Amino acid sequence: MKKGFKFSIAVIAISATTLFAACNNSGDAKKSDKDTAKTEMAHEGGDHIYACPMHPEVTGKEGDTCPKCGMKLEHNDNAGNPGNVSMQFTSTPASPKANEEVTLSLIPKLKDKPDEQVPLDVEHTKKIHLIVVSEDLSWFNHIHPELNADGSYTVKEKFPFPGKYTLFADYKPSGANHTVDNLNVTVAGTAPAAKTYGSDRLTGAGGDGFSVSLTPEGGKFLTNRPMHINGVMMLNGKEVNVNTLEDYLGAKAHMVVVSLADKKYLHVHPSVEGGKFDLHTTFDKPGVYRGWIQYQSKGKVYTSDFVFNVAEGTATDMKEMKH
Repeated sequence: MKKGFKFSIAVIAISATTLFAACNNSGDAKKSDKDTAKTEMAHEGGDHIYACPMHPEVTGKEGDTCPKCGMKLEHNDNAGNPGNVSMQFTSTPASPKANEEVTLSLIPKLKDKPDEQVPLDVEHTKKIHLIVVSEDLSWFNHIHPELNADGSYTVKEKFPFPGKYTLFADYKPSGANHTVDNLNVTVAGTAPAAKTYGSDRLTGAGGDGFSVSLTPEGGKFLTNRPMHINGVMMLNGKEVNVNTLEDYLGAKAHMVVVSLADKKYLHVHPSVEGGKFDLHTTFDKPGVYRGWIQYQSKGKVYTSDFVFNVAEGTATDMKEMKH
């Protein structure tokens, strides 16, 4: 803290000297010097931008957490700047059949320099997380394309039935903001009738006796407010301390949430409190959402899935949930 204070004084002194020396310049020159000093102060003197590493559009002050995923905000003076990277995507074959092996190819490209290779940072032990869901959200997969010498990333996949699939490419270009691109594959044939969802399903079986039960604070899911969700893991009917799980992709669990209507994607990061999962997220719109928590035990990855019916939050709801 003392170091930052001394540096701020130095910047102010330099700015004052510059202003004094340029007192005979035009008003525009004075304004330019002032703006430059202000920018230097913002980036070097402590008034930094703090943003969520997964949702860079979420900004705040040091120590805040992201209402969408629960991660701690990190220093990121690049937050809010327009992205210069997009994902070029192809599938081979282009119109696959159900249960046919498909090669998915992804190449991150600079919009202004498309011939340059774009390095990606490793996040949660991988450079790209590719989340694949069917149009009705009845089918889910989480796969990881691997880097090739030509700068492309490829992975093989099989789609279980005809219809449209959405692929969320989740990645971070080196030196830039975290990015999620929505991609699509259409599997040839007549799509089966879309699955419909009724009431909330808040307990998801994962297999081999594992299950996870979620409980939203206040008893219901609402829009436009930070939601706190408790998660309890069970094994053969007995509660399990989630600290006993193996790390999966660098954490005890990962959770993806997708809206049925517009395929809004949220990557939620469960923390651990008292041997239970502690989740935080925010829903922007009412409607049906699907959720998938993935975790690992004895080298095997398990997935528990859920259904959330999110209602529009009201002032009365907000008041009730604070008590």
